[in-house]
Parts: sequence; C-alpha cells; structure tokens
Amino acid sequence: MTDVAPSAEQPQQGEAQQGQPAGPGFRILAQYVRDFSFENPRAPESLRIDGKPAIDLGVEMAAQGRPDGLFELDLKLSIKATHENQPVFHVELVYGGLFQLANVSEQDIEPLLLIECPRYLFPFAREIISGATADGGFYPPFQLDPIDFAAIYIARQQQIAQQPVETGQA
Repeated sequence: MTDVAPSAEQPQQGEAQQGQPAGPGFRILAQYVRDFSFENPRAPESLRIDGKPAIDLGVEMAAQGRPDGLFELDLKLSIKATHENQPVFHVELVYGGLFQLANVSEQDIEPLLLIECPRYLFPFAREIISGATADGGFYPPFQLDPIDFAAIYIARQQQIAQQPVETGQA
C-alpha cells in the first residue's frame, strides 16, 4: 500500500484511458410488463391434482431499433400446464426492456440483443410467473428453469441457414 493519491493523469480502475474507446456494453434503461395473462380454468379442481402436470414452454424474443438509437426487446414466455389432457393453468407474459448499446460493432448487435439482453430480463419475468401461479393457488408455485438464450439463438440461426433461398422472377 502507499499513501500516494493517484494522479489525475492515471485512469482509475474501470475507466478507459484517454484516447482509447471504452469496451462494448449495454445499459438497461427500463423494464416493463407489456402483456400478461394468467388462466386457471378448472379452479378449484385444478389445485388438487396428484402428480406433476405436463408443461409446454414457449420462448420468443423480438428486438427492434428505435429512431432515438435505443433498442427494445420483448421476451415472450408462454407456459401451458396440463394433467391427464385437462388444462391446469396457462400463463403468457411479454416482458420488455429498453436498452442502450455502446461501442458495439454492427455484427454483434443481434447476438447481444437476443442472448445477453434476455438473460438480464429473465429473472424478473420468472418472478412474475412464479408469483402469478402462487396467487392462482398453486403450491409450490411454478418455477421456470433457467433458459439457455445462446442455444436458442444458435438454433434459430441454423434454422434460417437451412431455409431455401427464394429467387425473384424477372
């Protein structure tokens, strides 16, 4: 240790050195529920089922740029629970975020928006779904397992690459 204070010419830890750009990154400016639905059509009978229900999980992401240079991301989670072909509950949540990107190259924008941004929104969306199922009378409440957004992104890219290229007619 030293008692010497850092000079104004030396950058503090985490600061970019003068003349050098800061590394790429993003900031979450806002998070919000865009749309939310919870259905418990067979209550109270659905609260007394034996065993675990079958779960059908849907995950969708939609990102778009805005004229102000910011980006919006919607994370849509759809959970349908059934037991012996009878509905138990159905939850749909569209959870959104407003993001500001900094020093991100053009080719890295899409992966950042569709992998890293939903990774930050997911815990909040998971909590909303858990709370809704608890409030719906289910104990224990439904807890979504972590989602591998990178695997979803890669699978979608592979699906796009395998689609035939359409040619226009002259």
